[in-house]
Amino acid sequence: MRLDKFLKVSRLIKRRTVANEACDAGRVAVNGSAAKASVKVKPGDIIEIQFGTKAVKVEVLDIQETTKKEEAKDLFRYL
Repeated sequence: MRLDKFLKVSRLIKRRTVANEACDAGRVAVNGSAAKASVKVKPGDIIEIQFGTKAVKVEVLDIQETTKKEEAKDLFRYL
């Protein structure tokens, strides 16, 4: 699954366009290297997102095309 779509489906970032802009600005890294929105993510990948001064680091646990709000937190684990 594309990185920007995963960020939206997992509710780490609310909208796909915002996820796309964050990737273009270089604020998202997958497995330690800066990632474009089109990078494919798979279970086991580590995603780091810079939100201003705060950084969020998560591990991808599952990939789903769509998910309910309550189940979105099961797609990743905070590190």
